[in-house]
Amino acid sequence: MNTSGALFLSLLSLMMLPATADAMTREEIDGFLGKLGADNQYDASKGINWSVLPGPFYTPELKLGLGTAIAGIYRLDPNDHTTQNSSISFTGFVSTSGALGMGMKNYTFFSGDEWRFFVDGSLAKIPTGFWGIGYDAAQGNEQKYTQQSLSFHPQIMRQVVDHLYAGVGWDFSTYDAENIDDPHPGDVFSRYDAGGNSTSSGVTAAINYDTRDVITRPLHGQFFSAEYSLFDPSVGSDSHFTVLQLQYNYYYPLNDQDVLAFDLWGRFARGDVPWDRLSQAGDDNRMRGYYQGRYRDKDVVSTQLEYRKKLNWRHGYVLWIGAGALGDSPQHLSDNPLLPTVGAGYRFEVKPDMNIRLDLGFGKESAGFYFQVAEAF
Repeated sequence: MNTSGALFLSLLSLMMLPATADAMTREEIDGFLGKLGADNQYDASKGINWSVLPGPFYTPELKLGLGTAIAGIYRLDPNDHTTQNSSISFTGFVSTSGALGMGMKNYTFFSGDEWRFFVDGSLAKIPTGFWGIGYDAAQGNEQKYTQQSLSFHPQIMRQVVDHLYAGVGWDFSTYDAENIDDPHPGDVFSRYDAGGNSTSSGVTAAINYDTRDVITRPLHGQFFSAEYSLFDPSVGSDSHFTVLQLQYNYYYPLNDQDVLAFDLWGRFARGDVPWDRLSQAGDDNRMRGYYQGRYRDKDVVSTQLEYRKKLNWRHGYVLWIGAGALGDSPQHLSDNPLLPTVGAGYRFEVKPDMNIRLDLGFGKESAGFYFQVAEAF
């Protein structure tokens, strides 16, 4: 299960406000949410405008726990009224099963959007499972273990010409598989030389073409990204391997309230790729509905089409359909059946161009709930 999926019920109290308080007006509800910072306004004099939405959750995997989503928007130059708002968000949880984790994303725009600084990272301890590598392995049984992981990926981008950015960054992660269930010579971990500690550290180079109006909730425009990462012992990695990640998004506004969003994504790994850094089909952005880590191989390609509808007040919803494929090389992506994904999601605007999203995704013989900040793509 994706770490953010554990936060499903954290939004229940917010969603149930109108139902449990029939006499409350929208103004009264806005006042209540304003105490949490979710006032749907931006005040430059406050620096970072924070919104905090905590709540309890319960899932069969993680049991009873508490989750929190924290989102903030800001501008480095309060007098800059043309550059889109910068944003930072945190999600986290702790549960009675012993699982805990947090994630963060930051988009900073400065110097009139000539420079961009992006950071994402996560820290987690989660009971989970490993099926093996490849489509066939994912059809079998998993071997349970406890994941201890840390990831950090900063990136600095400079505008070359209008809408075209080039940049460099660093991709670092550590992964430790502990408490492996019933380890023996014939187990899944042994067959794939997996388990133990893994450290991956690499330099990245990226080119982005971006005409989106806003990154956190695009209404129109296009986005293309090509990012190449080189991992090597000379920069702290356990092994030498490379990763090429490609992404293309297109946003077509049907009217002021409706948007069609298209996503095409691929990740291609080569060399001595550690099992925890193989490409995966299924997370809170793509192939929603799949257990994260069940489907993994060197190459994964996925696509999705999402219909986004803005309703009255702060409400909205999305519907999506998509598919993905995996293999050990591009020519083998078609060797196995496609992995379908469909789903629906609820949106609630907490700040200008900043939604809390609650998604229910269905995959092949699986489903998942996702609670996150900003759109999936």
